[in-house]
This record gives sequence, C-alpha cells and structure tokens, in this order.
Amino acid sequence: MSLRRRLVTAVAGVAALAVALSGCLYAQIPPIAPGNGASLAPQTDGVPAELLPYYGQTLDWEECGTGFDCTRVTVPRDYADPSVGELELAVVRHRATSGEPIGSLLTNPGGPGAAGVSLMKQALSVLVDDRLTDAYDVIGFDPRGVGESTAVTCYDPPQLDAYLYDIPPGTRGSEEREAALDQRASAFAQACEARSDGILPYITTDNSARDMDVLRAVLGDPQLNYLGFSYGTFLGATYAGLFPERVGRMVLDGGIDPSVSGTNTSLRQAVGFENSLRAFMADCLNTNECPFAGSVDDAMSDLSALLARVDARPIPAADGRQLGGDSLMTAITAALYSEESWPYLRAALSDARDGRADVAFQLADFYNGRIGDEYDGNTMEAFVAYNCMDYPDEGTDADLAALQQKLDAQAPVVAPYWAGAGDPCASWPVPPTGVREPITAPGSPPIVVIGTTGDPATPYDGAVSLASQLEQGVLVTNVGEGHLGYNKGNACVTDAVDDYLINGTIPEDGLRCG
Repeated sequence: MSLRRRLVTAVAGVAALAVALSGCLYAQIPPIAPGNGASLAPQTDGVPAELLPYYGQTLDWEECGTGFDCTRVTVPRDYADPSVGELELAVVRHRATSGEPIGSLLTNPGGPGAAGVSLMKQALSVLVDDRLTDAYDVIGFDPRGVGESTAVTCYDPPQLDAYLYDIPPGTRGSEEREAALDQRASAFAQACEARSDGILPYITTDNSARDMDVLRAVLGDPQLNYLGFSYGTFLGATYAGLFPERVGRMVLDGGIDPSVSGTNTSLRQAVGFENSLRAFMADCLNTNECPFAGSVDDAMSDLSALLARVDARPIPAADGRQLGGDSLMTAITAALYSEESWPYLRAALSDARDGRADVAFQLADFYNGRIGDEYDGNTMEAFVAYNCMDYPDEGTDADLAALQQKLDAQAPVVAPYWAGAGDPCASWPVPPTGVREPITAPGSPPIVVIGTTGDPATPYDGAVSLASQLEQGVLVTNVGEGHLGYNKGNACVTDAVDDYLINGTIPEDGLRCG
C-alpha cells in the first residue's frame, strides 16, 4: 500500500504591510536585456527537431479582463514520444504597467493543483507587488492537468462532497473504517482514470517543468524568470535541474526538499502543523475569545479531547453535513496558513465546543476550494494526480505503522487525523515515475530560496536543505508564523526579492529578516 500524502496547498496570501528594511547586503549580477512588451519571436535554439512545432508556435493573445490577456499553448503529452498526443495549457499575461518590461516573469502559486490563471486575474496582488507588475509582463498559467488547461477530472461536486466530507462507518482505526476508506479511495482513483481521457500517466512535475520551457520559448525569453510558491518551488527546482543554462532570475518561496521521501515529508509537515498549533494556542490564550485556558500544554490537551469528542459524536451543520474529526482537522489546517486566519480558528473551535459546525466548515471548504455547492476548479483532484505520480511507492503496512508511531510522538494532537487508510495512490492506475533526490542545477545563476521559520505547510528545514543542495542556492529566512514569506508584510524579504528580480541584486546568503 502507499502512504497517505498531504503536502502543500495553494498559496493563501495577503497584501504586504509596510515594515522597515534593515540589515540587507547585496552583490550584483548582470541585468536582463530590456524588452518592449511585444510578442517576441519564439526561442528555439538547441531544441530537438521533434519538439520544434511546440517551441516554435506563435501565440494568439485575446483580452480576458481589465489589464489581462490570455492565450493557449499546445504541449506534447509525452516529451519522450510526442506522437502520443497533445495537451493544452491556459496562460494569462498582465502587461508591465511601465510599458517597458524587462521580460516575462512566470509564476506558480502552489498546489500541486493550484490554478494560476484564475488566481492571477482575481488577486494579482497576492502573487506580486506593484514593483514587479511595473517591471515585468507577469505570466500565470494552469499546469497540465489543472483548471482551464487539459484537466484531470474525477468527480462531480456531490461525489466530491461525499469523498471529502462523508464520515465512514466504524470507529477510528477499526477494520470496518479502514476498509471503507480504502474502498472510497479506490473508487476515486477509478473515476479519475475513467474521466481524464488518458492523461494521468503524463501529469507529473517533470513534464510540467518541461512545459515551462516551452512557455519560456514561445514568450520569446532566452531565459526563464520565475517566482514559485510552495509546491511551485519543487516545480521551479525541477526546471533548474533539467535546464540550468536556461534559468534567469528564479525565486523559490516556501522551499520543498526534493530529496525527502513521502514518509518523511508527511512527518515533517505534521510536525510543522503541530508547532503552528502551539504558536496559535500561545496567542489564543492571551485573548478574551479563546475557548481554552491554562498553559499551552493544557490547551493542546483540551483540543485533543475536543477532536476526539467531535469524532465520536459529529456535529450537524446548517446544510446537513456532519462535522467529524477529519473535517475539523482540515479546518484547523486551513487556518494555520496565515496568522490573519487565527481569529476564525478561535471562532471555529469555540463553536465546535458549543456544538456548532458552520465556521469550521467554512474553513474546511476554503481549504478544499468549495464555494457554495460547487468547487472552484479541480485543485483537489489534480493534487492527488501529481502526488501519485511524483512520489515513489515506498509504503508497506510496517512503514505506515512506523510513521504512525513517529507522528504520535512528535505531533500528538495532529497524529490521529494525519496518516492512515484511504490513499488513492494505492489504487492509482499508473505507477509513479518520480524520484526523490537532491537537485543541484550545476551551471545555473543564483537561485533565491525563501524559508519561513514558522511555516507549517513547507517547514523551514526544507528551504534550508533546498538552498544547500542547489549549486548556486541563496537562502533568505523570514522569521515569523504562517505559510510563505514574499509579499506577506516583511519588507526585508519582499524588497530583497524585488531587488533581485528587477535589478539582479543578489541577497546575502543567509539573510535573516525578523
């Protein structure tokens, strides 16, 4: 069997706040040759003959909102054998407000499975600040399998509701419950295969990184300038490993260690959320709205009891859904991505204590991309598809038992709701092709990696490790809580990124922004 994998979700950002910049030392790299914002000739140097039709295609842009234009790019399903068929990528561009872009800046908001097109059109300022929109043609895209691109399709909304929210029979850990979860996961995997038109074998980060090189070329850029968040750091690092000579200015925020196994990734992230929960509790106990009292240890113990009580006696919500322990943990997870969500978590936990479920479901729905009775894209389905292909199957019953022991010891509140049965990767119709190994990108220019010390979703040690693996890795540390560092209110981090992407000013390796 495979291990359940919960990696990262789409970036949940807020507009940056003004914070004083201090203590930043810089070096210089050569400037990017300025462009004029027009569609440039595709860059096809060194491209194999069989891929020239893709690298040489001309883009047809159409206006798709105020300040935005959109196009579609064709890529091969399989780069090793383009005759297998094709996929389409949805792409959006926001032209540089200066009118004189220094080039294109490709962005990825995370996931895997986050849709870059809709996010960029709805909330450009979440991804980039005014300095970058002034300097660059900012590019968003939906990776293969995602959103408006050729997409993974598994369930309609009612089926996805049942998959994500229904409470299985039996008590937690019982054979009855485990069997029901495994059956549910198997049915999901079968539906993905039946409804995805044969694309599942090709939904991999390696292929998506190769797609980015096609995007670079058809945008007319000799090198890829890139800002990737969360999972987008793995995508960007994969690109750098494949095409180090084609890397321009690259920033990876919320670095993921590409060498860590699925088991250890799951453990690291569970511990990250456990630690963030403790930080939340310390803050909560200093407010008048906290549903807990005493020390942080007391509050964590009381939360464990609350989760167990909700698990044993689910709470009905106004829409008829039942809030069990898993959905309450999803709500907790969602709120820990940003300190600005902590008041909602206090409200959700207070309500759950008092037998009300609606605020918790609001948070869980945000995490799952559920709006009303519909879902905003296919993030959850694409998330599974990528992870099932990217992570080698290392799981046995003994592995799972060993993981659970470590979880119980290192993340006792989170552990009961983290690993277990119900992994669709165990029934995925295609064997995984990904590997977990260091990425060094020899010959690339400097690559800036940002790590946030209290990041639960992409724990800080992942960024440290990624920066050390890359031959030209430069680590910037954001001291604080929540997911990600750029454009989150720490001017030291944001200015360091902007100065690098715009002027080529490399941050001091080890820069610490507190």
